[in-house]
Amino acid sequence: MPQQAITVHGLQAHSIKEKVNLLIDNLINIKDQTGEFLLKLPDGRIIDTKGWNDWEWTHGIGLYGLWQFHAIDGSPKALQIMQNWFKDQLATGTTKNINTMAVFTTLAYLYEKTGEQTYLPWLDSWAEWAMYDLPRTTFGGFQHMTYLTENHNELWDDTLMMTVLPLAKIGKLLNRPSYIEEAKRQVLLHIQYLMDPSTGLWFHGWKFDTSAPGGVGHNFARARWARGNSWVTIFIPEFIELLDLPPGDALRTHLICTLEAQVLALARLQGPDGAWRTLLDVEDSYVEASATAGFAYGILKSIRKRYISKEYEGVAMKAVEAVLGRIGADGELRDVSFGTGMGWDLQHYRDIPLTSMPYGQSMAMMLLVEVLRLFL
Repeated sequence: MPQQAITVHGLQAHSIKEKVNLLIDNLINIKDQTGEFLLKLPDGRIIDTKGWNDWEWTHGIGLYGLWQFHAIDGSPKALQIMQNWFKDQLATGTTKNINTMAVFTTLAYLYEKTGEQTYLPWLDSWAEWAMYDLPRTTFGGFQHMTYLTENHNELWDDTLMMTVLPLAKIGKLLNRPSYIEEAKRQVLLHIQYLMDPSTGLWFHGWKFDTSAPGGVGHNFARARWARGNSWVTIFIPEFIELLDLPPGDALRTHLICTLEAQVLALARLQGPDGAWRTLLDVEDSYVEASATAGFAYGILKSIRKRYISKEYEGVAMKAVEAVLGRIGADGELRDVSFGTGMGWDLQHYRDIPLTSMPYGQSMAMMLLVEVLRLFL
């Protein structure tokens, strides 16, 4: 009699892997059928933020999900997709900004795995740019410069995932302690200006502006935006693990306290079906699946790494159900909001359209990979 597969939280590993492979197939086949979501640059370039064959933060997060699946499953398909993407995109190149830096976390891991020497100059060049040439805000923060806008003197929570994480990874890879220390400083600065101590959640952004009341700056719409918050929930356990910050380390302790405050708030704000709204504390905003996946991933990983209490496992698994229920037969994660610039009012976030995106596919993948670790 064949041995029965084990079940964890009512799930089986083989069905989770099937879902991940569906997500991958959809990821590399998303098409912008109308051109509605194309990013048109002043220099004439057109960046396809939805399709797989271009270079933007959307692809950076997509690659990171593929890497995580390959790392646990050994998937040759995921590895080949990543290698093909870098072969094609590095041959063309792109301009440096906060968002285009996102792909280099995965490239650093691929370099470690494959020893492909042609990756090394790219890692070196882009990390040097982030250290010395990336525009800075007051007090030296990484200014959230994108393809289209300079965003002068602005800090966004997205920056931690898109630029700070790859800088830290490359610093460790290339044995450049100054990169790691700079990454730590950026984390502390972003916590200082973006975390809302009254709720434990994070604001989307901060602008240094001496014309603001009080003469210091402001948090734009004071939006506690879900996906921005989810970058934090993902980033903190990634960062602690990446730098191997030991118990008792002051930064580790501070990061965990910051994360615990956020997770406590998330537990209170979770919807009855396990999902969160795009504006976490605004009841008439829509449910958003990419953030839901990101929150569940960060919570599950933080529990596994013993950064936070296992009492939050129920919150995470309820969110897993919400994400699984939104993966269609074609592998598309539904209820994903399009890329979201800084909003000056809350209506801006309500008006962002829902559409399939590489990061939605990837954040669901990352979550399901973390679920697979429950079977190990």
